[in-house]
Amino acid sequence: MEDQNLELEVSKLVEKISRLHAAISKLPSLSPSPEVDALFTELVATCVPSSPVDVTKLSPEAQAMREELIRLCSAAEGHLEAHYSDILTAFDNPLDHLDRFPYYENYVNLSKLEHGFLARHAAAPARVAFIGSGPLPFTSLFLATNHLRGTRFDNYDRCAASNDRARRLVEAAEEGVRARMAFHTDDVADLTAEELGTYDVVFLAALVGMASEEKADAIAHLGKRMADGAALVVRSAHGARAFLYPVVDLDDIRRGGFEVLAMYHPTGDEVFNSFIVARKVEISGHK
Repeated sequence: MEDQNLELEVSKLVEKISRLHAAISKLPSLSPSPEVDALFTELVATCVPSSPVDVTKLSPEAQAMREELIRLCSAAEGHLEAHYSDILTAFDNPLDHLDRFPYYENYVNLSKLEHGFLARHAAAPARVAFIGSGPLPFTSLFLATNHLRGTRFDNYDRCAASNDRARRLVEAAEEGVRARMAFHTDDVADLTAEELGTYDVVFLAALVGMASEEKADAIAHLGKRMADGAALVVRSAHGARAFLYPVVDLDDIRRGGFEVLAMYHPTGDEVFNSFIVARKVEISGHK
């Protein structure tokens, strides 16, 4: 009976998410608007509560729907961040108004958690890379201002327009923060060992490599080029949140040359990702 109840719960969840996917797919634009905001708010509210769903066991049709929905979420998130980056940059002191962003508190809490987990396993890093930083580099900003005040942050995004927006935002930061933040227009696949080997910590954003094989390829690329002993923080998803973001397979992290140190799944109403902290395994004779 319990198994039947769980199956029914999952079936109803997938049915509701499928209806939302169909409605979102018909939108003429994913830029912020009352209709777009309402649909994505309902989608997030549906996916955030704890759920017994295992997305790896979904039907092929549901798997295809989920993959397309993640791409739609990625595009909508890009539009939302660009929209608010432009709004914030219009202020004389943009960083004083970051809380206007709808998910500001979630980023504050996520960066605090990630720093706490990192601090358990590694010394304060001298250099951090954030791959997939986007037009609102909240994680780098919060870490630089609240937790890692002596660390240099290199933010990578393959979209030049996103980097331009982020750069304009950071230009208003105090000198101590501004001087420690740089922005680079690059794809993760193009980053070399000479670049990646200089970082003590690398963050991989949730939407870098949206399909599972793309994510695995990105992790493998990092594993071949990061310095031995460096930490990797990978954002993932769990339960119904996996309809919003890709799930990272722990075996892909291990195959990439990393030791998994810790994993965190949010259980409350926080609208942020799971994350995994790993360490690049030292290989004898590795250069």
